[in-house]
Amino acid sequence: MRKSKFSDAQIIAILKQNENGVSVPELCREHGMSSALFYKWRAKYGGMDASLMKRLKELEEENKRLKKMYA
Repeated sequence: MRKSKFSDAQIIAILKQNENGVSVPELCREHGMSSALFYKWRAKYGGMDASLMKRLKELEEENKRLKKMYA
């Protein structure tokens, strides 16, 4: 799987900018991303802070490792 060019902190910052009133097309233009990517992030990470996001990533990695071990 391809690594994202945005770090977890950047994703959180972009989502917070939208919550503070910056429009989606403006954010996408500023950061060089698609609106589909923004909405995907909002669905997945909306309402999270950095610590929750880190925990989610750890759980996903553990789940991936366990699935690989089981197969």
